Amino acid sequence: MKSKTGEILIHILGCITFLAIPILFRPGSMDNFQVFDDPRALGDFISYVSLILFFYLNFFVLVPRLYFKERYFYFGAAIFVCFLIVAFVPDSLVPFESMNKSFPPPRKPPGGRLFMFEIGNVLFLFLIVFFLSLMLRITQKWRQTEKEKLNAELSYLKAQINPHFLFNTLNSIYSLAIEKSENTASAIIKLSAMMRYVINEAHQPLVSLEKEINYIRSYIALQQIRFGNSISILFDVNGQVQGQEIAPLILIPFIENAFKHGVNAEENSDIKIIIAVSQNDLLLIVSNNKVFRAQNDENRSGLGVQNTKGRLQLLYPGRHTLVIDDNNNTFAVSLDIRLK
Repeated sequence: MKSKTGEILIHILGCITFLAIPILFRPGSMDNFQVFDDPRALGDFISYVSLILFFYLNFFVLVPRLYFKERYFYFGAAIFVCFLIVAFVPDSLVPFESMNKSFPPPRKPPGGRLFMFEIGNVLFLFLIVFFLSLMLRITQKWRQTEKEKLNAELSYLKAQINPHFLFNTLNSIYSLAIEKSENTASAIIKLSAMMRYVINEAHQPLVSLEKEINYIRSYIALQQIRFGNSISILFDVNGQVQGQEIAPLILIPFIENAFKHGVNAEENSDIKIIIAVSQNDLLLIVSNNKVFRAQNDENRSGLGVQNTKGRLQLLYPGRHTLVIDDNNNTFAVSLDIRLK
C-alpha cells in the first residue's frame, strides 16, 4: 500500500514539474507570469499537457495492447498519429484573436525555419516521452514476470515438499498400525495437528517461528512414538522465539532427513537437533550417525533437502549459510538464517 501511494506521488510530482517547464522557461520577462495571455506560452503549455496524456496512453494502452502482443504495425501507426496530434493540435486550440496583441503568434506557417525548429523540439520531447513510457512499461512487465516466476517456482517446490513429508509421516503411522501399537491413535492426532498447520499456515510467505517450532516438536514426538527408546534424541531450543517469523517448512526437511537416514532398530541411533535464536538470526544444527538402511532410489534422492536448498536461494538470497558435513559415520547440517 505504501509503495503504491509513493508511486502515485512520484507521478503527480513528475507531471507538475513537467508542466512547469513552459512556464518557467518561457521567453520574455520573468516578472510577469501571465501565461494565458501569451499565445506562445499557452501553446507550449497545451503541448506539454498533450505529451503527458500521450505518456499515459502509451503506458496503459498502446504498449500492453499492441507492442506486447507484437502488433507492431498498428503500434507504429498509433504512435505516428499521436505525434501529429501533439505537434499540430495544441496551436489550433489557442484563441489568437482574444490574446494580448503585444505577444507574437506561436509559430510561423509551415516551411519557415522557425516552424521546422519548433517541430524538431516537439519531436525531441515526443521521443523522450515515448521511450520513457516504453522502458518503464517494459521494466514493470519484467518485474511482474519475475515475481510470477518466483511464485510459481516456490509453489512447485512446496508442492514437492509437502506430499513427500506427508508420505513419510503416513509411513510412520502405518508401521504403528501393523504392530497394533496403542500409540496409533495418539500418532493420528499429532498428524492431524501437523496437517492443520500445513493447510492453514504453509501457504503464507512467512509464519510465526513459534508455530514452526511447535510443528517440529509434533514431528519429533511422532517419531518418538514410532521408535520408542530405540533412538536417542536431543532437541533443544533456546533464544527469543516469540515475535520472529520464518518461511514455512524451511527447517523440517533437514530434521526429517536425520530420522530417515539415522534410525535403525538394530544399530545405535543418535540424533541431535538444536535451534538457537539470537536477535534476527536463527541457527539450526542437525546431526545424526549413519546407519544401514535398505532404500530405493526415491528414498536416496534427498528430494526434500534439495528442494529446500532451492527455497533458501529464492527466499533468503545472501541471507543464509548452509553447511553440510557428510562423512562416513555422521551427517550434520548447520543452517544460519538472517530472519530480517
